[in-house]
Amino acid sequence: MDRTTLAHALEAARITGEVGTPRENNLSHIHRFLAQEKQFDFGVELTRDWDYDSVFALMVDRCGLRPETDFVEGVDTISTQRCIDAVERVAVAIGEVTRAGGEILFATGHPAGLLPVHMAIAAAADAGGATIMHQANAVPVPGLGGDCRQINRVWTWHQHGGTPHTHLAEPMHALLDDITCRGGAAPDLIVADHGWAGAASTRGLRTLGYADCNDPALFVAEAQRAIEVTVPLDDDVVPYLYEPLIDFVLDKAGLS
Repeated sequence: MDRTTLAHALEAARITGEVGTPRENNLSHIHRFLAQEKQFDFGVELTRDWDYDSVFALMVDRCGLRPETDFVEGVDTISTQRCIDAVERVAVAIGEVTRAGGEILFATGHPAGLLPVHMAIAAAADAGGATIMHQANAVPVPGLGGDCRQINRVWTWHQHGGTPHTHLAEPMHALLDDITCRGGAAPDLIVADHGWAGAASTRGLRTLGYADCNDPALFVAEAQRAIEVTVPLDDDVVPYLYEPLIDFVLDKAGLS
C-alpha cells in the first residue's frame, strides 16, 4: 500500500484529518497534563520546562492540531502526513528488531480500539522471527488492583472481569517489575499506547507509542527523547477501520 492510498483511508475513517475528539477536550488535557493529574500524565516525567503555550505549539507541530489560538470549540484535526511519517518509522523499527530476532512487548490501554492493531502486528512479528514477550500467568498491579493479562500476545489491564480503557502507568510498571523479579531482561522494544508507553519510556526502554490529539504526554515524551516515535491518530475508532494502517505497517516492516 502506498502513502496516498493510506492517506485516503485514514481520512475517510476520521483516524486523521477532521477527527471526533473535540477541540475543547484537547485544550483541557494540555492543562491537566501540565498539572500532572493522574490519568493525564501517562507516567511521563517532565525533564524540561513546559508551559501551556509550548505544549500547544508541540501538539500543532507533532500532531497537527489546528494552530489558531483563538479556536477553542469545535472540530479539531490530526495531520495525516505526520501520522504516516510516524507509522513508517514504527514499521522500520519493528522490522529491524524482528529480523534481529529481538524481543518485543506489545501493550494497550485501548482494548476496544487499538488492541486489534497490536494483535495483528504482534502476530506478524512473531511469525517473522521476533520473540513476543509472553508469560502465562497474570501479574498483579499493586496499589491499583486487577492484573496484567495477555490477549493474543498483547498485554492489557484486567479488572472486575473486563479490560478497561486506561491511561494509567501502574500496569506497565507492575509488568516490568515482575520481569525483573523473575530475573528476566527488559524487552528490546516496547510497542504501546497511553500509560503503558509512558511508563516504559521513563524507564529508559526503547518505546514506540500511539497517541490521540488529546494525549499530549506521549508527544512531550518524544520531544524529550524518551520515546522514539509517537504516532498521532484517533485511537478509538471501530477497530476494522485500522486495517489499512496495519497493512501499511506490515508492508513497510517487511512482514506482510
